[in-house]
Amino acid sequence: MMLHRLENLLIAIWIGAMVGVGYIAAPVLFAVLDDRTLAGVLAGKMFYIVGVIGLISGGLLLILRFKQESTAFFLHWRGWLLCLMLLFVGIIFFVLQPMIVDLKALGITEGSAEARKFGLLHGISSVLYLLTTISGATLIFMGMSRKDSKTDHLK
Repeated sequence: MMLHRLENLLIAIWIGAMVGVGYIAAPVLFAVLDDRTLAGVLAGKMFYIVGVIGLISGGLLLILRFKQESTAFFLHWRGWLLCLMLLFVGIIFFVLQPMIVDLKALGITEGSAEARKFGLLHGISSVLYLLTTISGATLIFMGMSRKDSKTDHLK
């Protein structure tokens, strides 16, 4: 029972941080601050923290579920969804964010090749972020384990 509560807490912290930063704080920064560079720096730092939270929470969730169900967890859609979420977070954190930081360091001028590349990387990152958020909300709604739900319609 305590393990179940810990899993619920971890997924709620992870997805709550994603929603709070990605869909509330970052848009507010860009809407309120006149300096878009400052807004971008602040948002970038918050997204970094959300990435760390995701990697830690997702890693712990994977370990806890594996400890409970062993490899059987990976025979169910919940296991695959959690792995996919961790993959998305890893791609954003270890690949896309560093590439975006490098582009910003070069200086981005409107209409340049760097600006187009930044837009593409930002777009890919945004899609992966949205998919992770939706996936996490699904795990919250349906539960991390099959025992969380009386009926498992998505099996």
